[in-house]
Amino acid sequence: MQFADRLNAFGGNVFADMDLAKAQARAQGQTIIDLSLGSSDLPTPAPILATIAKALEDPSTHGYLLHQGTLPLRQAIAVWYEKRFGLAVDAETEVLPLIGSQEGTAHLPLAVLNPGDVALLMDPGYPSHMGGVYLAGGEIYPMALRSENQFLPVFTAIPNSVLAKAKMTVLSYPHNPTTAIASLEFFQTAVQFCRDHDLVLVHDFPYMDLVFDGIAMPPSVLQADRQKSCAIEFFTFSKSYNMGGFRIGFAIGNIQLISALKKIKAVVDFNQYAGILQGAIAALESPPETVQQTVQIFAQRRATLIDALAKIGWAVPLPTATMYVWAPLPESWLGNSLEFCQKLVAKTGVALSPGSGFGAGGEGYVRFALVQEPDILATAAKKIGQFLDQN
Repeated sequence: MQFADRLNAFGGNVFADMDLAKAQARAQGQTIIDLSLGSSDLPTPAPILATIAKALEDPSTHGYLLHQGTLPLRQAIAVWYEKRFGLAVDAETEVLPLIGSQEGTAHLPLAVLNPGDVALLMDPGYPSHMGGVYLAGGEIYPMALRSENQFLPVFTAIPNSVLAKAKMTVLSYPHNPTTAIASLEFFQTAVQFCRDHDLVLVHDFPYMDLVFDGIAMPPSVLQADRQKSCAIEFFTFSKSYNMGGFRIGFAIGNIQLISALKKIKAVVDFNQYAGILQGAIAALESPPETVQQTVQIFAQRRATLIDALAKIGWAVPLPTATMYVWAPLPESWLGNSLEFCQKLVAKTGVALSPGSGFGAGGEGYVRFALVQEPDILATAAKKIGQFLDQN
């Protein structure tokens, strides 16, 4: 049986390798402490669950949900966004509910790129951003994110020959995996860069609430593109409200981009179950304390892990955002993040994400996801210390 050539871009990857390594370690009797996947272990807040549960009893929610049926959620999104970011959006033409923000970031390239067009992506960056470009037949130019540049891309370093073929650029701050944050001034520079080169600016914004130490609220890219001339922004309920399994997100932005993505969505899927959308409305209308409790938990876990790593002699920068720790590998393991993670899980049961899985620019690092209780994180650090002592 022959398959489409586009599948060639989706061969083996380091995350598949790590899944195999975890399975092998489990088969050998290791108890896995999985810090490799950024899926929150915290429960969805009870009022949100109650709203969804109530909807289950309503037969009118049991059928297909077409676009017009999403209007109450779109209106709630518009109210929430204006209250939070001070910018009005049109619920009818500038908002689109999604089955998780990943649906949007993966499908938008189908509406923007022709085969051979170039997308400017962060390196390291979230792997799904690459997948959508490959599905569209596009090519990727990796924008290097380096610590000396605060893990921000240097737009002036992109060759003119690349820009001549480029159609879109993807940003995401606070950033997975580096935990970096970006200022409004950076986004203003990015918007001007995209206007100058006729690029669509995509901003993936899942970690907008997960900032610590009194850091100011991260800016929305639309605050830098107030006319919505070239930008679209993707939001999710997975991180702030621990609703990853419900697959609910949304896009806000340029009318033409929202319309184009809506066309792709219309031929791929219907919307989610109506009760999930009602739960999303309850989340948006919930008091700030709902999210603040989640932020406090991740802040405590971050502090516990950083302190525990310091005790074993592994100095790691304190992240100011996200649910991750981005750790430079010990010197003896530099250039071998996959091997480090494979051997670590085999010998200790502690599973991390190799930096190389996020792009070539991620080599030399590993990512910890703060998805376990503090005592388990401390135990994981002790096990890592024993591994480093023996290796």
